[in-house]
Amino acid sequence: MSGKYSRNKGKTGERELAAKLRELGFEARRGQQFCGANGDADVVGLPGIHIEVKRTERLHMYDALAQSRHDAREGEIPIVATRKNNCEWVAILSFEDLIALYRESL
Repeated sequence: MSGKYSRNKGKTGERELAAKLRELGFEARRGQQFCGANGDADVVGLPGIHIEVKRTERLHMYDALAQSRHDAREGEIPIVATRKNNCEWVAILSFEDLIALYRESL
């Protein structure tokens, strides 16, 4: 897969997820990420959550989560939102972050 095709697929995935979040009532949009240099997530609109979007058929899950952790600001929970063709969106986060979110919801 060429670099340009991959970048375009990434942008398309970011727009798609932002639209999905807007459908669910959140004011979401694509971030302005340039290799994580400015700390913006791929999609912004969920305060306290750093979203790394991966629109791919084969996800390197731990690498993607490491990227989200690296780019997240202090206090943000890093997640990876991913979707394969013809599949639903899923979110990946560390087990510790899942438990922390669960405890906060009680």
